[in-house]
This record gives sequence, C-alpha cells and structure tokens, in this order.
Amino acid sequence: MAAQPAVVGASVPGTTLPRMDRWKMDHPLGALVVWRAALGIVTLFVVSIVIFLATEVLPGNAAYAVLGHTATPQRLHALEIQLHLNRGLFDQYWVWLSGLFTGKLGNSLANGDPVWGQVAPRLVNSAVLVFISGFVGSIVGVVLGAIAALRKDGWFDHITSVFSLAVTSLPEFVVAIALIILFATVVSHLLPAVSLLPPGTYAWDDPKLLILPAATLVIVIVPYIHRMMRAAMIEALESDYVEMARLKGVPQWRIVLVHALPNAIAPTIQVIGLNYLYLAGGIVIVEDVFNYPGIGQGLVNAVSDRDIPTIQVIVVILAAFYVFMNILTDVVALLATPRRRIVR
Repeated sequence: MAAQPAVVGASVPGTTLPRMDRWKMDHPLGALVVWRAALGIVTLFVVSIVIFLATEVLPGNAAYAVLGHTATPQRLHALEIQLHLNRGLFDQYWVWLSGLFTGKLGNSLANGDPVWGQVAPRLVNSAVLVFISGFVGSIVGVVLGAIAALRKDGWFDHITSVFSLAVTSLPEFVVAIALIILFATVVSHLLPAVSLLPPGTYAWDDPKLLILPAATLVIVIVPYIHRMMRAAMIEALESDYVEMARLKGVPQWRIVLVHALPNAIAPTIQVIGLNYLYLAGGIVIVEDVFNYPGIGQGLVNAVSDRDIPTIQVIVVILAAFYVFMNILTDVVALLATPRRRIVR
C-alpha cells in the first residue's frame, strides 16, 4: 500500500506550539500590552541617559552654570558635592537613576525645597488641564467631523473645513492672546486674564481659572480630530457594507451609529492619542501665557533658574506620559477594531 502524501501545513502528531506562542495567540491584547510595555521601559531607559547627559555632561560645569560668574571656589565645590559632580560619570548616573526609583529626587537648586514637593502640585494641575482639554476637544472634534461627513460638500462642511485650516496655522500663544482680548481685557471682562492659584490650592478649587487655558488647547486640537473623523466617516459611508445596508432599508441613524461610526472611530482614536501627546508639550506655552501653575510653567521656570534636578524630573515625567499614552492609544484602537485583534 502506497504511503499517503504529507499535507502541507498539517501539524505533526505529538508536536505543539511553544507556550509563549500559544499565549500570544490566545491573548493578543495582553501580548500587545506586554510587548509595548517592554519597549516603553527600554525607551525610558534611553531617555534617562539622554536627559542625564544633556544636563550633567555637556561642556561646562553645571555648578558654575547655576551659581554664575560671581561664585566663589568654596560655593562651587559645595554645589559640586551636592550635584555629585565630584564622582565619576557612571556613579553620577547611578545616583540619579536610583533616586528616581527610591523617590529621592533631591532638592531644588533655586530654593532648596524638595523637588517632588514642588513638582507634584504642578503635575496635578497640568493633569486636570490636559484631561479636560483632551476630553472636550475629542468630543467636539468627533461630533463636528461626523456631521461634516454626513453633510459632505454642504455649507457646514465648507465652513468647518475652512475654520480647521485657519486654526491649524495659528500657534498656541496667538489663540491664547486672542481669547484674552475677547473675554478678559479689551472686548469684555467675563473671565480672568491670568490663572493664578494660591499656594496649597488646585485647579478644581476655582474652575473659572481653567476656562481660558482649556479653551485655548481645545481650539488648537479640534481641527486635527475633526479632519480625521470627517475623512474616516466619509470613507465608511461610501463603503460596500454601508451601501448594502441602505439597499436593505436600514434606517439612516442605524447606518451611522452601528455600521459607519465603529469603523471610522479607530483611526480617529490614534489622532486623539497623538493630540494628548501634543497637549503634554503644548501646555508649556499655554501655562506660561496664562501664568497657570502647572508642570509646563514649572519647566520654564526651572530652565530659567538652571534648576537641574527639577528639569530632570519634569522631563522624565513627560517622557513616561508619552510612553503610557502610546500604549493606551494602541490598546483602545485595537479594542475598537475587532479584526485587528490578531498578533502579526
């Protein structure tokens, strides 16, 4: 009896996939999170090296840069010991890196206070501003983009498209100054022109101070979300499955909410995530304009005062936020697109 030919791709009896490969196939979302988290840790490690080199090893003496030309040799030596500049390069980096993990972030060179005690309240204020701006901007952008797609080439579509193009050409500080002129100084006095918070208070203690900074960031990010949502929604509405649903007599509201919107939201989520990353950088300018006590203004002040420990901590926090938002955006986009829940 002739032997039967082997079937290509058939599994050999007694053989199984490696445990890790089986786990990836059974848990694609978990595999994505683990892989991206591992890459994020490596990224943060590389960023920590870059930050350390940029603030400690560039030409010139950091202690001399802080104290200035009038510094005495005794003060320079004392500050070099405080900054661990009298140690070797690897020892300096290890002391700084271990301090990040143990919570020993050092003291500010500007006033001698603990760095975390200064950064933590600013971090909370900035988180509130970024969350409110990102949430409101995302809702407004998605709604405007969906309406523009449903009224393609209509007057609403043309007006919102022109407005989006105009706003994308404006820097944040121009939008902020325009809002101050309109609502706080020249045209009307409805809102405060600056967002000063007394020490020991947070943004939610006086919500009125959040309106103009948040409105500035919302106006800046809405056009990008609007344009992506409009393009994705138009593509979904012109697809074959939507046309089939129309031919079957499916109501328009069901076509939009059940068929078109879920398929258009995934690429928009990616843009929303990018806008949250943009907000982490955009708050630096907006907080400085409105004198808002957030992490952006803290970074500007630290650079002006050459406060190296504070600069290092703030930049690491911003880098960690970038890594976290990239992972979160990929996970949410994967959840919004069932066909992509396959590890490739």
